[in-house]
Order: sequence, then structure tokens, then C-alpha cells
Amino acid sequence: MTARPAVEATGIEAYGYTQELQRSLKASDLLIYGLIFMVPIAPFAIFGSVFSQSGGMVALAYLIAMVAMMFSANSYAQMAQAFPMSGSVFTYVGRGVHRAAGFVAGWMILLDYVLVPALLYLAASMAMASFVPGVPLWTWLIAFVLLNTVINYLGITMTALVNKIFLIGELLVLAIFLVVGITALVQGRGHFSFEAFFNPATFSFVVVFGAASLAVLSFLGFDAISTLAEENAGTSRQLARSMILALLLVGVLFIAQTWVASMLVEDPATLIEKGDTAGTAFYDAAAHAGGPWLGALTAVSTAIAWGFANALVAQAATSRLLFAMARDRQLPKFLSTVSKKHRIPTNSLFLVAGISLAIGVPLTFLPDGLATISSMVNFGALTAFLMLNVAVVWWFMVKQRSKRWFVHLVLPVLGFAVLVAVVWNAQVAAQVLGFVWLGIGIVLAVVLGLTGRLSARGFGEGAEPSTEEKESVR
Repeated sequence: MTARPAVEATGIEAYGYTQELQRSLKASDLLIYGLIFMVPIAPFAIFGSVFSQSGGMVALAYLIAMVAMMFSANSYAQMAQAFPMSGSVFTYVGRGVHRAAGFVAGWMILLDYVLVPALLYLAASMAMASFVPGVPLWTWLIAFVLLNTVINYLGITMTALVNKIFLIGELLVLAIFLVVGITALVQGRGHFSFEAFFNPATFSFVVVFGAASLAVLSFLGFDAISTLAEENAGTSRQLARSMILALLLVGVLFIAQTWVASMLVEDPATLIEKGDTAGTAFYDAAAHAGGPWLGALTAVSTAIAWGFANALVAQAATSRLLFAMARDRQLPKFLSTVSKKHRIPTNSLFLVAGISLAIGVPLTFLPDGLATISSMVNFGALTAFLMLNVAVVWWFMVKQRSKRWFVHLVLPVLGFAVLVAVVWNAQVAAQVLGFVWLGIGIVLAVVLGLTGRLSARGFGEGAEPSTEEKESVR
């Protein structure tokens, strides 16, 4: 393939921007960042809900969710190489299709990015409060927010270092569970079967795709790697590979752990019928396999992984998205301020922390607070992914006349179709709230267009792809 010196040599300057963030992240840092964001032990927290909604076919639900995300990961990878800068789908759809569409895509992904930190803080606080009931729930939430904000403020290098430490811890806990769980199955403390992948007694497309819409929550985060494009020390191709590899690795881990856990559930029929109201199905399965100590270990690990490690990178990714949208005048200008010392978007970082507190603290006083916020998260991300797949086809096939039909047409179209099926079978409440948010975004896009904000210098008007770049996509 012909080299692309114009983009790789000059970076975002080729698109009319100034390099302000610190380029210090290696390929391993990007991969770790994505793995931490998705949380290798994420199914621990929602295993019971996915098990119940899928009729026990929890591994199948995660497999479908992974396939859906792999198609979108390809689209992210293609657009990350075409436009190597921060902003995620906001940048990709805005430059690949139209500025207004880019704003709506960014607006929809904000529903995921802005709410996810608060969701993670709340879930972790609830877990910690169950172990230390004497400490108010809101106290745990504030402590998590403050600690993560300080670490992120110290710069992306510090965040990357902390990520490595927590990833090792999560993988160690997961390895312990798998070893103990498989040993328990060999010893007869469980029932070996493939029903987690297919159970003819409970199977239907509505059931498995509905459960997949919940399982997708565990995969959200591979896309956050794209928000670090301007802190990536390597090439845009390296960034693209990191997204796909992170998603593939974590998908294998998700399927393995949910399959083992499903075979350790003592009363599958009751769990399917009544659901996991206490949110302890995975921890109960772990305790059945190895004793109370394993149940406690998996529960505490979940609290730390969600509230500290995952929320840490979620806060960082959200601040970069706000930074990119503000830089292009789609959000207030003060959000594009970058610290000269730490080279991070400080105002955006502090805003994310403030939003997490403003949303999270009141929800600690509601009995269904976690359900209230989680119902909105998936819809925003999946809608943005739908627009991303459209952008790949439009940019490469229509504008660039690419000859790579499979990568630039077939895969995005398949990804779009699978995502439509997942969104269609999502919970009605999530659909209603999501469409309301979408409607607000469209109205704002119209207002921005009428006031001239969508024609801001630099947005969609940077350097045109060179002849070499155009040839590279054919």
C-alpha cells in the first residue's frame, strides 16, 4: 500500500488543528486502555440479568454482541485511519458525511459517554456499601469521583500506568475464577453443557437479541480508544489495530467466563423465571464453586473495577470527546482549554466529574437509580454506531470510490443490520428515552446550522486527502 506521509508526518496539523495534547501512548497503552474500559470482568455485574433475559443462553448473547461490535470496530478502524484525530464518531461522521450528521452522532455517543461514568460510580458504590453498610452510599460515590479526577488531572501517562496495574489485577481474579470454576465442574459441582450457547427449550430470536442488547453494555469502550488519536505516539493504523484486538480479546474472555458461570448456577430455571433482582447471580455461582471467599473476591473486584479502573478511563474518554466538539464550536469554547503543564483538557475533565456528581449523588437515594441511568446508555452508543457504519460507506464508496468492497461496503452494511436487530429488541423504556435524546440532538443541529456554528473553520474543511491517500482506499 502506498505510504501516507502527509497525514502521518504532520498529524492533525494537516486538518487545520494545532497539536495540543501529549503524544505519549504506545500500542500496548492503547490496547490496555481499551481492555480496562471494557473491563475484562464486566459480566460479573450483569451476568444474572443477561442469563435471565437470554433464557440461560448467556454465552450466545455475548457472542452475538461481540459480532455486532466487531463490525462497528472495523468501521472505527477505517475512519480512524482516514481521520486520525480526537472526537470519535463526532469527527468520523461529521467529516465522512456532513457536519450536522456529525453533531447528531456526537450527541448520541454523549448519551453513553457522559452517563457511563455516573453509572459506573453508582454501581461500584452500591457494591461497596453492601460490604461496609455503615458508610452512606453517596460518600463512596464522591470518593470515587474525586480520586479518579485527580489521577486523570495528572496526565494521560499517569492514567496509562494505573490502567496497567488494574488490568493485571482483573485478569488475575478472572484466572482464579476460571481455574476454580472448571475444577468444580470436573469434581461434579455443576452441570457441564452447551446450553449457554443454545437451548432449544428457550431459544427465540427476540430472546437472544434482546439479551444481546444488554450484553452490549460490557463491550462499550473499545471505541474509546479512538478518542486518544491525538495522544497516540504511533500511526493511525496502530490505533485501528488496537481497537479490533482489544474487542476480540475481551470478547473471548466474556464468553469463557459466562459459559463457566452458567454451568455453576444451582437453579437455572428459577434464575430465568424470576431474574437476578439482587444482582448477585455471578457471585453466588463463584461461591458455589470455591466457597464464600471466591464469592467475596469476585464481588469486591467488580466494585473496584467498575468504580475505579473503568470509571477512570471513561472519564478520560468523555473529556476528550467534549474537547473535540468544543474545539469545533459545537459545544462551549471553554471546554477546549488544555492544561499547558499536564497536556489534558482540564475544563472538560472537571465538567465530567461535576456531571457524575450531579447525576450520581441524587440517584443514590432512589431504589431504582441504577436501572434509571443504565436504560439510556446503550441506546445512545448503538445509534451512534449505526451512523458510523453509514459514514464508512458514504466516505469510502461514494466520495473516495474505494474498490475495497468487502471492507468498505459489505462489513459496514452487515454491521448496520445486526445493530438494527439489537436496538429493535432493546427495552421499550430505553427506546423511548433514546429517541427523545435523538430528537433534542436533531433540534440542536438545526439551531447550530442556522447560527453558522456548523461551518466553523477547521471542521470538515481541513486538508483534502492527498492523491496517495485516495489511491490507498481503492
